[in-house]
Amino acid sequence: MSEVPVTNLTLESPLRTIAVRARNSKGDLGKGEGEAKPGLVWLGGFKSDMKGTKAVALDAWAEAEGRACLRFDYSGHGESGGDFADGTIGSWLEDSLAVVTRFAKGPQILIGSSMGGWIALLLAARLRQLKDAPKLTGMVLIAPAVDFTEALMWKAFSDDIKREIETKGFWTRPSEYDPVGYPITRKLIEDGRKHLMMGGMIEPGCPVHILQGVQDPDVPWRHAVDLVSRIARDDVVLTLIKDGDHRLSRPEDLERLIAAVKEF
Repeated sequence: MSEVPVTNLTLESPLRTIAVRARNSKGDLGKGEGEAKPGLVWLGGFKSDMKGTKAVALDAWAEAEGRACLRFDYSGHGESGGDFADGTIGSWLEDSLAVVTRFAKGPQILIGSSMGGWIALLLAARLRQLKDAPKLTGMVLIAPAVDFTEALMWKAFSDDIKREIETKGFWTRPSEYDPVGYPITRKLIEDGRKHLMMGGMIEPGCPVHILQGVQDPDVPWRHAVDLVSRIARDDVVLTLIKDGDHRLSRPEDLERLIAAVKEF
């Protein structure tokens, strides 16, 4: 696979640099004459980056198919600038909106992993408000952690942890993915409440395919079932993977991911 160089996108308020890898389409046509194949937009998870197994696999597939593929790191993640502890759902949503409106051309498929699933649904709503925004032909959500700051974090925290976040401003959460753990800030929790979606119906504006591991220790599979029940009007398919974990990065998981993308 040919490596796509990083393009740095500078954003303001606050000033930050977002690292973007934008693979261009080879101009192949889809089923209909003159119909471009949708590009792929990767939306990563909390504390992850665009060099993860799933993101790289999607980019390799896109290259082989002559498809556009857009990857980037949220501020405070991977190759982007900024401090992770300064980030919030709102700021990472703004990063995503800026990247997609700047680099995505033509119809797109949003592919969101964990937190990226929440970002994808929020981003779809924002894009519908813009006159010249790319049209979404579908979404693939992998273990979508919609409302995770409240439903999967705050409500699960002990009183001691909540007190530490409220008084100190953060709590360092142990993680099997990061030996030093990572900060859960009061700002993250409070900002997350401005973006909660699971209290009502959700309208993605396009078909959705959810891939969810039943053995996921971070996002319970019932959370995905609840999400399905809240998606209004649009078609939604839920694939439960009985032995699947949170990452869903095994070869067979990647095959399912590519197959889901091909549907759109």
